[in-house]
Amino acid sequence: MPPEPIIINHVISVDPNDQKKTACYDIDVEVDDTLKTQMNSFLLSTASQQEIAGLDNKIHETIETINQLKTQREFMLSFARDPQGFINDWLQSQCRDLKTMTDVVGNPEEERRAEFYYQPWAQEAVCRYFYSKVQQRRQELEQALGIRNT
Repeated sequence: MPPEPIIINHVISVDPNDQKKTACYDIDVEVDDTLKTQMNSFLLSTASQQEIAGLDNKIHETIETINQLKTQREFMLSFARDPQGFINDWLQSQCRDLKTMTDVVGNPEEERRAEFYYQPWAQEAVCRYFYSKVQQRRQELEQALGIRNT
């Protein structure tokens, strides 16, 4: 059933001295909004909530994938433009990151020189490293052979 017609009483002035030639009016009209009820029922439905959540997660994952691919692309393009400079910059960055993570503070200029590695601590460090590697290989071999030695 169509809504009732709206009647607006208005006087039109034809007086040339009347300065008001344009007039605008806001009229509030109450109308049943069928789309609003459909939207409310859709939003209140649990199935549609799950669907919305699923689509939202899918959008989030897609955006995350795009950001990762963008980072990878920039990484590869930088390498393609200047491989040698890229490797040098990357190694310096990795070195800085490692020092930051391990809280190691050293003197890079001193570490560049061979004399730095002839100190007594270096010999002990090498021995400890090889000992740990031998122990690791021994455990791998015992595990492969099924020998338990404690």
